[in-house]
Amino acid sequence: MKVKSRKVDKAWFHDHVSDPYVKRALKEGYRSRAAYKLAEIDAALGLVAPGQLIVDLGAAPGAWSQYLRRRLAPAGAAAGALPGTLIALDLLEFEPIEGVHFVHGDFRDEEVLRRLEAALAGRKADLVLSDMAPNLSGVAASDAARVADLVELALAFAGDHLEPGGALVVKTFHGSGYSQQVERFKQRFRAVRAIKPKASRAKSAETFLVGRALK
Repeated sequence: MKVKSRKVDKAWFHDHVSDPYVKRALKEGYRSRAAYKLAEIDAALGLVAPGQLIVDLGAAPGAWSQYLRRRLAPAGAAAGALPGTLIALDLLEFEPIEGVHFVHGDFRDEEVLRRLEAALAGRKADLVLSDMAPNLSGVAASDAARVADLVELALAFAGDHLEPGGALVVKTFHGSGYSQQVERFKQRFRAVRAIKPKASRAKSAETFLVGRALK
């Protein structure tokens, strides 16, 4: 098993370092290739605009927040004036990004949720993003339940804290429970779309559900 593990690790490393999005992220100063997934979704749907209040759930290591910081700022600046509000949350440590308010903790924890709500200061978000994903066990039914739980938590948060015309973007995975998640989005939003960005690896079951305009 150890020999097999080393072979898998070596194959993953080779794929990773040769990935064009990884190379581009290094060149453009993004913390991960995930920035280009959000960039594609934004380009397709026009979700991000200066002046918005945006919540980034599951934000570590910070590539989505970096992308948002540049999109909100004049001329795509990574520092300086920020016309808008960015709030990021993750249970992992998060290297600071200028202008991004970071809440450290587990989104499922009531005390952490209260701190996130305090950062909103009574305001509604224009855009809520969730790149949250559970630690997978390899047991399909258990993993599907964990994914569905995080999707439901993001939906509940958006229902309470999203502007009526705002948008929610959630990462999920094709497989057991996926169709039910789509139905839940359709129950809550007037417009729903599923997007698999080119920056998402072809062999991955990862996809993103986008809901716009709360019912």
